Amino acid sequence: MPHATARDSVKLYYEEAGEGPPILFIHEFAGDWRAWDPQVSHFSRRRRCIVYSARGYPGSDVPEDIESYSQDIARTDALAVLDHLGIEQAHIVGLSMGGFATLHFGMTTPDRALSLTVCGCGYGAEPDTREEFRHLSLAVADNFETRGAADYAEEYVTVPGRLTFRDKDPRGWAAFVGRLAEHPDLGAALTQRGVQASRPGLWDLADQISAITVPTMIVTGDDDQRCLGPGLFMKNLVDRARLFVMPNTGHVLNLEEPALFNTVLDEFLSEVDAGNG
Repeated sequence: MPHATARDSVKLYYEEAGEGPPILFIHEFAGDWRAWDPQVSHFSRRRRCIVYSARGYPGSDVPEDIESYSQDIARTDALAVLDHLGIEQAHIVGLSMGGFATLHFGMTTPDRALSLTVCGCGYGAEPDTREEFRHLSLAVADNFETRGAADYAEEYVTVPGRLTFRDKDPRGWAAFVGRLAEHPDLGAALTQRGVQASRPGLWDLADQISAITVPTMIVTGDDDQRCLGPGLFMKNLVDRARLFVMPNTGHVLNLEEPALFNTVLDEFLSEVDAGNG
């Protein structure tokens, strides 16, 4: 099994397919490297696609101390995967937790990004939702640790913003829940405590976000209510940003509407590669 080594020696499982301009996909909390299968199948026909599992996720190491999990570490882990593969620059695409990592990647190492695609990003990031989100994340962490992913997975994702996926594609939803049920209990709990509950809000990062010069696309579903405002906030801060709102779509937009998502992403990446992003 191929692994990249993070700065603190944690091993990160990755897979790659295809040749051409590279794309690094960064998954959400409820996903792992497998969450981007529809995108890898599509884009690997003409691009080099890299997916990986974050620390604490299937295939990767599961550090047992909370100090090994943070927003900064999530960002540097993405960079470690590129370094391991000898990739100087890549298109960075992330959903939700991965969207935050993508945004932070663009703020701190813009020279390594050909473009940024920030999807479903912003839940709990508004000033008046920060404390509520922190408490929710800590409660979620306790459930993963005490009940375990196998028992808690479906309850965790059966919430507004995700239900359009369940209603449209019951089979895809069942596979999604099944993958989440396989996640390491401790890894899920520590990710919630160290990354989700502790990450800075977007409004606190306004100056850093507005300094991003990399071509950026922000994508959100119109049923993902907690990410619509943050999506517009980011779009208005980044000079070279565009915002695409996917109709009748929730949080897991790349799996819920893979054809539409792939089309929109394909057009954006092609424009960037042609120098028009």
